Amino acid sequence: MTAPMLVSIQVGRPRELDADLPRGPGQGPWTSGFLKSPAAGPVLARATNLDGDGQADLENHGGPDKAVCVYSADHLDYWIGRLGLPAMPFGAFGENFSLRGLAEPQVCIGDVWEVGSAVFQVSQPRQPCWKLARRWRVKTLAAQVQQTGFIGWYFRLLAEGVVEAGQPMRLADRPCPEWTVERANRVMHIDRDDHRLAAELAALPPLAASWRRQLGDRAATAAAGPA
Repeated sequence: MTAPMLVSIQVGRPRELDADLPRGPGQGPWTSGFLKSPAAGPVLARATNLDGDGQADLENHGGPDKAVCVYSADHLDYWIGRLGLPAMPFGAFGENFSLRGLAEPQVCIGDVWEVGSAVFQVSQPRQPCWKLARRWRVKTLAAQVQQTGFIGWYFRLLAEGVVEAGQPMRLADRPCPEWTVERANRVMHIDRDDHRLAAELAALPPLAASWRRQLGDRAATAAAGPA
């Protein structure tokens, strides 16, 4: 495996998009921080986001468990071919960090990664939403991303610090080696009937609180049996 590298950082504030399109199902103006621009130079990583970044939907995005959205740039060639696009830039999936040499099968829930002077922890897989489909105008794109497992993940911040594109990623700790991001995504979205694994995943302390609640509720409902 190629040594993991932070190849690009993207930040951006929420703004209105597609203001020129007529309103209708799946079209018309929408407000999002999805479209982000490459950051030139060092960026301060804060407790809930990167300096200069923001989210429009604070109920489902941002916050301590979702401070930084991460995506593997190693997947871009696959999506270019699948979607028939000439190119996709870093940040194509709305991510803050674009990485090389690291993807979902090599990243685990609870991993502690050092980048620059900041320290991050993997909190959960990313859950692609409708905004990804709107960005690329492919209605089924969020579902395609979920099924391929090329989903990305979120970092929470353990120690504030400064990061910059071109810096290496160093794994400092791996408390849950059996729970890759790839496997966690399968349990949540694909192998939904395996309630034993749902309960096991929900019991992981580093897992994001929202995932622990959702998986715990699923396992508890299954254990209670039919009403």
